[in-house]
Amino acid sequence: MNQGYFRVAAVAPAVSVAGTDANAEAIIQTAAVVAASGAELAVFPELSITAYTCGDLFHSSTLLNSARLALAKIITASASFPTMTMVVGMPLQANGMLFNCAVFLGAGRPVAVVPKTYLPNYNEFYEQRWFASGEKSGAMPSEVELCGFNVPFGTDIIVSVNGVKVAAEICEDLWSPLPPSSTLSLSGAEVIVNLSASDDLIGKYDYLLGLIKQQSARCVAGYVYSSAGFGESTTDIAFDSKGIIAENGNIIRHMPRWIRHPESTIADIDIYALRHDRMHSTTFSHAARRHGSDCRVVDARIVPAIPSEISLCRVVNPSPFVPPVDELLDSRCTEIVNIQTSGLAQRLKVTNTRSLVIGVSGGLDSTLALLVAVKAFDVLGIPRSGITAVTMPGFGTTGRTHSNATELMKVLGVTIREISIVPAVMQHFADIGHNPDVHDVTYENSQARQRTMLLMDIANQVSGMVLGTGDLSELALGWATYNGDHMSMYGVNAGVPKTLVKYLVKWFADRSTDNVERNTLLDIIDTPISPELIPANSDGTIAQVTEDLVGPYELHDFFLYYTLRYGFSPSRIFLLANTAFENTYDRATIKKWLTVFFRRFFSQQFKRSCMPDGPKVGSVCLSPRGDWRMPSDACSVRWIKECEDLKV
Repeated sequence: MNQGYFRVAAVAPAVSVAGTDANAEAIIQTAAVVAASGAELAVFPELSITAYTCGDLFHSSTLLNSARLALAKIITASASFPTMTMVVGMPLQANGMLFNCAVFLGAGRPVAVVPKTYLPNYNEFYEQRWFASGEKSGAMPSEVELCGFNVPFGTDIIVSVNGVKVAAEICEDLWSPLPPSSTLSLSGAEVIVNLSASDDLIGKYDYLLGLIKQQSARCVAGYVYSSAGFGESTTDIAFDSKGIIAENGNIIRHMPRWIRHPESTIADIDIYALRHDRMHSTTFSHAARRHGSDCRVVDARIVPAIPSEISLCRVVNPSPFVPPVDELLDSRCTEIVNIQTSGLAQRLKVTNTRSLVIGVSGGLDSTLALLVAVKAFDVLGIPRSGITAVTMPGFGTTGRTHSNATELMKVLGVTIREISIVPAVMQHFADIGHNPDVHDVTYENSQARQRTMLLMDIANQVSGMVLGTGDLSELALGWATYNGDHMSMYGVNAGVPKTLVKYLVKWFADRSTDNVERNTLLDIIDTPISPELIPANSDGTIAQVTEDLVGPYELHDFFLYYTLRYGFSPSRIFLLANTAFENTYDRATIKKWLTVFFRRFFSQQFKRSCMPDGPKVGSVCLSPRGDWRMPSDACSVRWIKECEDLKV
């Protein structure tokens, strides 16, 4: 394991039915290839030494003896791969019974043997004709002799590979109502390997993917699945090689289908992330106490690779809050909008409120909040005129944002009010003795608080509530004026990160049947993010671009996700960010903004400690009443020091 990542390979070499010598050679050759890639664990298919479709030949002493001889060759060859554990499949006699087994090999010796528990004996399968189940019984041996070694044998074995706990199940075991991996994971196994020889039928592959994703999620584990393919007998069935690697409900790598040559798929499983989720989930630990069992832990005794900063063998999404697939993004946006709408509608209903006040700037956040408000009013059957949308131009308001705000309010049919804050803020400057030519934090925050005061007082006038517009990213960075735009009666965007807001607004635009509404929303999406608190440039364009001041939101959202979702350290987030943004930002830039993120995240907790109610929409949330309970006095020294020590 290197920096918490465990490199695994699912390997599908060509197979020869009953051709043990050829199969051993194929296993050795492909093992050499994946070992050179840095794999610490290589998983081969079920009965890979003999092939799965040998039929009654499994009871031939010739086949069984040749399988042992082939295993001996593989064991000898495994000494050439001292940093990699191999798992191969073979038939093995013990106590007068024949078992379908997974054999762990490490650095020139067999480590453990795990027999198959559930033997299919229906439709095209006849395994009970040849094999005995590996479930515990008085007749089951606890160890077997194998190639001159006494080797632990049983279904209660977990193999430690460089500190990572690995357990095995075989093909049908996964398809049973209670797979062995369920108990094994509750007993400490972090990665499950499945040696399989599953034939192909219409729709079976998609069903298999669902099983693997679901089981890896239930077990909070990595899952490495390898299935035989080219070379198996096609007398009555056909086989397609499969190599699938999953992690806690997600398929992270899989090999292409219908290949006719040796193939493997390699990926890094994030062991630290799995350990975090097991520790964080009280349900998992509760289940482990109830259903976990004592397992024998066997050390693979391989040579650990020298730790170094690795090139990750996995895809790291630079926008973890945004699904990379368009179809999934659309369904995700649909769900988020409905969560926001449902939350707001319930708050309006329970408070018997039919009036809502919202400040509309022509920016993304207030646009999304207004669109959700309109949808909530439509759901409740309340006239949209009950929404008082207020535009409050100030010193930095540009014609573009003002025009978009007013156009949107008109087309949505809400009540429109426009109040310039300039006279009131100038009076305020005079009252407190502030020079309006000094564009400092007092200059900016005075405007934000004036706007909030207006919204609150208008809400009193109309017997309504103020709808907040601030998003999750702004809460993380503290990019809000305390008791200014920081405050409302309900924060409908509180769970939505900045990188996702534009996609939600685009979701509304795509569904609009009004050209003016659609075009206005698209222009809002294209407008630079800005609080517009200092005067515009001489050409009327926005002078104050938020990301120039606090850093790119795509970086901050990335940092936020891995800080809250997994509790990762700055150095680990830095590794992930360098992979995700390899072609976008250099290491020095990532380090700079990562340091800014942690400095702001700690220092601005006091704003989050008294934030308004708002609906949670994803796994990351900063509500002090829900997911994030952090003291405002927490010391950030160790986090900042780790950021500053990062090598660029």
